[in-house]
Amino acid sequence: MISPTLVDEFEHYSAWRDALHVRVEALRAWLAAQEIDDGESDLRLGQVLGRLQEDTLNVAFVAEFSRGKSELINAIFFSDYRQRVLPSSAGRTTMCPTELYYDPRHRPSLRLLPIETKVQAGSIADFKRDPDAWSEFPLNLDSADEMSATLMRLADTMPVDAATAEAYGLINPDDEETARALARDGSIAIPRWRHALINFPHPLLKQGLVILDTPGLNAIGTEPELTLSMLPSAHAVLFLLAADTGVTKSDIEIWRQHIAPTHGTNRARLAVLNKIDGLWDELKSDAEVDAEIAKQVAASARLLELPAGQIYPVSAQKALVAKVRHDAALLAKSRLPELETALSQELIPCKQALVGESTQAAVEDVVVKTTELLETRLATIQDQAEELENLRGKNRDVIQHMMVQANADKDQFERGLQQFNALRNVFAGQVDVLRRRLGMQALREEVKHTRQAMEKSRFSAGLREAMAHFFRQLNGNLDASADIVKEIRSMMTAMYQKFSDEHGLAMVNPPDHSLVKYRKEMARLERIFDERFNTLFSMLTVGQHQLTQRFFETLASKVVQVFEIANSETESWLKALIAPMETQVREHKTQLKRRLDSVSRIHAATETLDDRIAELDAAMGTVSDQLEQLARINARIADALADRLDGARLAKTA
Repeated sequence: MISPTLVDEFEHYSAWRDALHVRVEALRAWLAAQEIDDGESDLRLGQVLGRLQEDTLNVAFVAEFSRGKSELINAIFFSDYRQRVLPSSAGRTTMCPTELYYDPRHRPSLRLLPIETKVQAGSIADFKRDPDAWSEFPLNLDSADEMSATLMRLADTMPVDAATAEAYGLINPDDEETARALARDGSIAIPRWRHALINFPHPLLKQGLVILDTPGLNAIGTEPELTLSMLPSAHAVLFLLAADTGVTKSDIEIWRQHIAPTHGTNRARLAVLNKIDGLWDELKSDAEVDAEIAKQVAASARLLELPAGQIYPVSAQKALVAKVRHDAALLAKSRLPELETALSQELIPCKQALVGESTQAAVEDVVVKTTELLETRLATIQDQAEELENLRGKNRDVIQHMMVQANADKDQFERGLQQFNALRNVFAGQVDVLRRRLGMQALREEVKHTRQAMEKSRFSAGLREAMAHFFRQLNGNLDASADIVKEIRSMMTAMYQKFSDEHGLAMVNPPDHSLVKYRKEMARLERIFDERFNTLFSMLTVGQHQLTQRFFETLASKVVQVFEIANSETESWLKALIAPMETQVREHKTQLKRRLDSVSRIHAATETLDDRIAELDAAMGTVSDQLEQLARINARIADALADRLDGARLAKTA
């Protein structure tokens, strides 16, 4: 049996995701049509649909220069184009971090961010929001030659003097090789571009694949966003070594600083030993060549402190040739299929599990809450019907007594509503305190103060203290917010219990909410800054100071993202906390009014008793049908989540 390739698995995943989107959308539409949705449920399902719609699968390729990253990307993803999409010939390779993706809202193009922006305020994410900051070159998809020529701009360099290169954070003046290059003519070649974006309508990119190509330790070390955001957020990282160079000092530095620390996460981390065709020797037997490759794999595994089974030897160049020429024997010899199988087995199932778990949690919450509402409604209607059945043949005095009792129940509930409104005011006050602690205004003020403190300080001690204060304040706000969250949940739990005991409302266990993951993310960012700070300030220079400032700007941008997510999820939790109570109170109030109306009408005209009982029977039938329909819709979503259907059939039957 042939193992599924990465392309096959990704297409299956895309079909699964699309089918899941259709079925969740069907649930949302059904709730609206039945008029039993509330704002919180609609918001939750809308967020799920948004995530499914915008879902991406990020794969990062990381290595030093000339390890064959671009060629491997060409071989795995773009061989069907029968050409090299990314430049990868000797001396002409990508010189800046490059993202490949597809956005149908924009034309196919190559967008390049000038290297000069390194000394300007703002992160790459900030510049992405400024179209004018980029140089854009359209891609002519009808001409392979023109497209190839356009993409060769990725390899552009330009000569600059030492001061400029140092200001950009691209050189270490004490490095011997740099000193020799400068000694020759007083200049050094640096990349012309800081970052590249390729909008390309490849079928996999259309389905949400995003590829990040990172060229070398220098690019990673001087572009803080790679360290803080892009690499940690990648769903898979392929770290490339070269069989002809072995594991170099810079290879180990990249691995230990930027990849190994995140190896314990749910993301795939694979090491690839490329260029094994350099070990092919016609004067040696296949067994001898295999033994030489195995020796290289073992040495690489030992230096990276990995099991040998996690090192994948390949020849990207021969694999590309084999795919273009449809040479099955050469493709097998290149060993690329083994790497593709490993990626498909580690990357796609992991991603599918993450998306499935988040979708399932949201859908289950909405379905459970809606089911409880319908079951409560059904039970109330049944009680009313039973009450009216017991009135058959009763005299007007009994009916009068029932009306008095219904009014008494209504009055008691009205008093309960006053308590509810008072508690809701307390809830609103605590929410305001929480928003001030966790809110974006406080964060932006702290970023502003830290930036000012760093600008005033020219020494490492002052910069370190400014950052330490920054993290102390943010962590203090998170800790205080966590305490408020506990208080709010405790109060709401008591409120639910009180209304359950006094008015018979369904007991709901308020959802929990934790800020621990944001605290951990802040600790990760603080650790990264501390490590980079120690590296940058082994010798304090103007260039290093600017690099630290840029690193802080990127870090601040990342912190803002973390707090924005924390705020969004906390707001969703607050709505989920109060919405079930408000829904139950509203439903109970409606049913009490209907009960009183029924008894009043029957008291005024006993002949309406049979008509009202018939109405209640019809209402019970409607609610029972709604419960069955909801269960069927939920079962279809469960089938999609479990991937019980074949991927192609799944999309068609959604």
